[in-house]
Amino acid sequence: MNSKPLEEMSILLVDDSRFSREIIQSLLVKNNFKNLMLSGSSAEAMAVLGVSTPQKEERDVDLILMDVVMKTMDGIEATREIKKHFRFKDVPIVMVSGVTEKEKLQEAFSAGASDYIEKPVNEIELVARVKSILSLSREIKERKDRELKLLKLTRELEEANKKLEVLSSLDGLTGVANRRILDQALSKEWMRMARSSQPISMLLIDVDYFKKFNDSYGHIAGDECLKKVARAISFSVSRPGDTVARYGGEEFAVILPETDGPGAQRVAVAIMERVGKLGIRHESSEIGKTLTVSQGVATMIPVDSKKSSALLEMADKALYKAKHEGRARIVAMK
Repeated sequence: MNSKPLEEMSILLVDDSRFSREIIQSLLVKNNFKNLMLSGSSAEAMAVLGVSTPQKEERDVDLILMDVVMKTMDGIEATREIKKHFRFKDVPIVMVSGVTEKEKLQEAFSAGASDYIEKPVNEIELVARVKSILSLSREIKERKDRELKLLKLTRELEEANKKLEVLSSLDGLTGVANRRILDQALSKEWMRMARSSQPISMLLIDVDYFKKFNDSYGHIAGDECLKKVARAISFSVSRPGDTVARYGGEEFAVILPETDGPGAQRVAVAIMERVGKLGIRHESSEIGKTLTVSQGVATMIPVDSKKSSALLEMADKALYKAKHEGRARIVAMK
């Protein structure tokens, strides 16, 4: 990070005495401070900073040198008003005045002042204090900039990790859940249904004669076919707690918690109808000219003596029976 030279940092000098302003200005210019702003009153200073007139463009400042005794609004009240604005919370305000009463100084520090320089101003003391305060202010700003960048990077990393987590849970081709998520969902829902003694159903869906489809139309067409079938299955499953996943190859699976046999049958019929409406040509199919699917449906009420794999095995047997009996059909077991 390239640090701004101290002499180029901005200083706002607020003093209602023109003579005092010119003296302090000349001392700062003599010591190569170039970025100076002058105000003859507290009101003028707040207008310059943009805190009193919302329509006015806000100005950035690195240090404010503020006289204590001024007409209308003194420097302590002005400091209090400026510090109400978040963007000036860390901007140092140094009181410059001939007032040396402890109570007054304590009031100034309570209002938000960082330091105090006594009038008449001594050049060596003024320059040393200004350089010291600007250096500290610059370090604080750079640290906060680093913290903000780190926070931004951390948030970007968190977002990237979330996206990666989502991507790692999806099948790369069809966009539905992958086998890992299917296994996790089945185990989780099985245990949940076991606790509540509620039924859970599972559908295994196979695209009929898909190898012949690939051989006839090519793998690119085959991939597009699987994407369309996956969408058709997903649109047929409406509840947020249900899971649609690619089981492997041309097979898909659906987990339906809190769903009995007739409910699972209705979902299977909806899938069959929606796939049929796709109207995907399949001239090499042995059961028609359009793409069809076979489905095995299984329903169980989980018990401790059985594992979730029992439901999967039952759905697999039902699917095998559907294919054995001629395909393009639904076979349910329970």
